[in-house]
Amino acid sequence: MVLIEAIVKSFKLDDVKEALEELGVGGLTVTEVMQSASQRQGGHSVRAGRPTPDLVPKLKIQVVARKELAERIIEALCLHGSSGKTEDGSIIVKKVQSAVRIRTGELDDLALSS
Repeated sequence: MVLIEAIVKSFKLDDVKEALEELGVGGLTVTEVMQSASQRQGGHSVRAGRPTPDLVPKLKIQVVARKELAERIIEALCLHGSSGKTEDGSIIVKKVQSAVRIRTGELDDLALSS
């Protein structure tokens, strides 16, 4: 199993959700986050003489899935999460050791099914 974390612009959420539903993704977690903007000339503010990066509001989408589905999920996130402009975000993939559904105690793949 893998945990896929994608940082996307807020207006792309509906497109991403639809694409993940088509792949059969059972659930996802969405969190509002602030991401530092890319360093560009004049792209930071100065406080007490130190430059600090600008922060841009984004959404973090987290999905835990079987390893076999990971590549298709990443492709869907890239296709449907992209606006074609700078600062679209990023995707991080991590190995997951185990998953447990709290209500039933089901483990791993069973815990991920809808």
